[in-house]
Amino acid sequence: MKVISNLIEAHIFRERNGNLEFLLLKRASYQYYPNLWQMVSGKIKDGEKAYQTALREIKEETNLIPEKLWIAPNINSFYSPDDEYISLIPVFAAKVNHNSEVVISSEHSEYKWVNKDEAKNLLAWEGQRKSVDVIAEYFISRKSFLNFVEIKI
Repeated sequence: MKVISNLIEAHIFRERNGNLEFLLLKRASYQYYPNLWQMVSGKIKDGEKAYQTALREIKEETNLIPEKLWIAPNINSFYSPDDEYISLIPVFAAKVNHNSEVVISSEHSEYKWVNKDEAKNLLAWEGQRKSVDVIAEYFISRKSFLNFVEIKI
C-alpha cells in the first residue's frame, strides 16, 4: 500500500464581533460528493508547495486573498480502497478580512459563514471537524503559539 500526499485542506475564517466564523462551501450537484459542505480543498500541482496550493485554491474557489495563513497542527487522512492508498492531507487556516466578498467558483453552488459548532455539524468527515476544533482552540486560547505555525505570505 502507498502513502501519498497530493491534496490540501484550507479552512477560511474571519473574526466578527469577537467570534470566529468559518466559511463553508457546498459542492455543486454534478461534483464528486455532490451537495456536500466542505472547506476549500484541492490537488497539489507539480512543483508547487502545499501552502502555495492552499493560496491558489482559496483564490480559485472563493476569490479571497488571506491576510494571514497558518499550518493547522493537524494532518487529515483517508484510505482509498479503490486505489489502495492512504492520503495524508496538510491542513491550513486562512484568516480573511471580515468584510471580504466571497465569489464562489462553479465547483460550488453556495456558501455560508458559520460558527464552530455549525461548521462541525455540516462537515461530513471526522478529520475536517477535528481541524475546525484545532483551529478554534488556537485562535481562542492558544494565540501565543500562532507565530510558530504562521506562514509568511
